[in-house]
Amino acid sequence: MSNTITPTVFYRTLNMEGLEIFYREAGPRDAPTVLLLHGFPSSSHMFRNLIPMLADKYHVVDRSGGRPTPLPKLERL
Repeated sequence: MSNTITPTVFYRTLNMEGLEIFYREAGPRDAPTVLLLHGFPSSSHMFRNLIPMLADKYHVVDRSGGRPTPLPKLERL
C-alpha cells in the first residue's frame, strides 16, 4: 500500500476587467510554474492525471477548460 498523498487541485475564477476566467491550480505557488493549454476540440479532461503528478514539484495552472470562459463583448475589443 502506497503512502503517497494526492495534491489538492483548486478550481478558481479570476475577474479581469469584468471577464470571469476559469482555471485549475495545484502545487506550491513558489515552485516553477507549468501552464497547461490545449487546442480545440480537445478537453482539459486529458490533464486529469497529469496535474496531480506534476503538482508535487511544480505550480500547475490549467487554463484549458472545465467551465467555459465567456467571450468579451465586441465593443470591448
